[in-house]
Amino acid sequence: MSTQFLSKLSQNYVKLLDGDIYSDVTIEVGEDPNVKIFRVHMNIMCCRSPYLRRILTSNKKDSDNVLSNIKLPNISAEIFQIILKYIYGGILSLEEQDTSNIIKIMKAADDLLLQEIVDYLQRYLIENKFEWMEQNFELIHQTSFQSNYLLELQQFCTDLMAKCPDRYFTSLNFTSLSEKSLTQLIKRDDLQMKEIEVWEYVLKWGLAQNKSLILDPNTWSDNDFKTMENTLQHCLPLIRFFNLSSKEFLQKVRPYKKLLNQQLYEDLLNSHLDPDNEPSDSISLPRIVKNDEIIDSEIVNLNIVSIISRWIDKVDNNKFAHIRELYLPYKFQLLLRGSRDGFTPKKFHTLCDGKSITVTFIKVKETEEILGGYNPIIWLSSSDLTYGKTKDSFIFSFKNKNNFKDPIISNVKNIDYALNYHVKYGPCFGSSDLITYNSNEDMDYDTDYCNECHYEKKIRDAETRFSIEDYERSGHDNAGALWTEDYMIVGTATSSPSNGISSQIQNSKTPNTIIIYRKNFTHDLCGMVWRFTKPKGGI
Repeated sequence: MSTQFLSKLSQNYVKLLDGDIYSDVTIEVGEDPNVKIFRVHMNIMCCRSPYLRRILTSNKKDSDNVLSNIKLPNISAEIFQIILKYIYGGILSLEEQDTSNIIKIMKAADDLLLQEIVDYLQRYLIENKFEWMEQNFELIHQTSFQSNYLLELQQFCTDLMAKCPDRYFTSLNFTSLSEKSLTQLIKRDDLQMKEIEVWEYVLKWGLAQNKSLILDPNTWSDNDFKTMENTLQHCLPLIRFFNLSSKEFLQKVRPYKKLLNQQLYEDLLNSHLDPDNEPSDSISLPRIVKNDEIIDSEIVNLNIVSIISRWIDKVDNNKFAHIRELYLPYKFQLLLRGSRDGFTPKKFHTLCDGKSITVTFIKVKETEEILGGYNPIIWLSSSDLTYGKTKDSFIFSFKNKNNFKDPIISNVKNIDYALNYHVKYGPCFGSSDLITYNSNEDMDYDTDYCNECHYEKKIRDAETRFSIEDYERSGHDNAGALWTEDYMIVGTATSSPSNGISSQIQNSKTPNTIIIYRKNFTHDLCGMVWRFTKPKGGI
């Protein structure tokens, strides 16, 4: 067992700063008339600061009697005194320092490659000086992106700009952003801007870097386009051109078509002429508009919600409609969560009977598949095998939360068997097309499966029926069996988030509910239930 006596060691080393004994280096800091010279010790400087070690090893003394000298004009004497106390004793005291001084300490530490306190001060500022940094955003942004090591502050700045781009684009000189800062921002999925606005800001930034270019691209020469293309070479791949409307493409992109490679431009043009035309390369989905009022889910994101909403309303059902823009006419309100309310047939019927327009999302264990179904009529309980009738229900599947290519939608083909109301079943579609079940209605579901029967096509290749409890506890190799990871039930709100009408839970005779499932590996089930409704007057 070893014991560390670091406190006394620190005190002894700090005392070396009180005198010139054994010092062999002078460091001159500040600028006239505020220059100050510090006498320090080469071994300690070399050991503690990679920057000073590099300088000292490259500066050879002419003789043993001549002290090595270093000049640090960008660091004031006051700040360097604080830095020296850290270098010698590992001590950094911030109690009496205002925030602007802390920024200066961090910049000095960054210059001297003192990464330990650089990382510490970044976290300290983010955790303790958030409001100050918001108010002095331009300073923080400029400071962070002037360095290759202030990564946490760079992330902090990019996060703020992504959440409130209009605010920060107007509060600082947007065109003075570094290319690194701009690309970090526009590559984010959560940038809260319309794509056409992103494109216009990027063009504005590019023009500011080439002041000889005039605004009208119709007057540009081929060399002008080449110059602009070189300036924007790292930005252009981050613009989600496929998310633009036909009008935006015609008016805002077509005049700059020489900036784009030929294949991309042809794909864009073809996508507007034929919405079902498949692009030659993979394309980015619309940016995620943050609106916590729409849905609160760990299973699905707004892209899936948008696609489901299109299917429900039967709008823009071409193959690639989901890449244009998010379609979010509904607000989803939580009705049931399995981890909170339990994952039993009885609890489902207690909380959801009488509710309608439901969509079920099931996340399959290990494969990350998301399965589900839409029910436009109310849920009921029946002690015998009673079915709900509707022509508008459907079931569906996605490869996973972030893969929307080729989702499967299967409409009901036998309307007399659209929904299963038995009390021992949770939300179930058809007699076997999408099933959650337990013979004891007070116990968690132990049998989930998908077998094509009353819907047009199967939504999953594997049709093996199994008991979740058996699969989990026995360790059998049930390859292809359906494992429910989590579940939730959701529904539309009484208003669209965009029209400002307050939402409310509807009565039991009103339609519109969606269901989402997930069950974790330890059989600790969780789920959520929301209600939802279209805005008055329709979409």
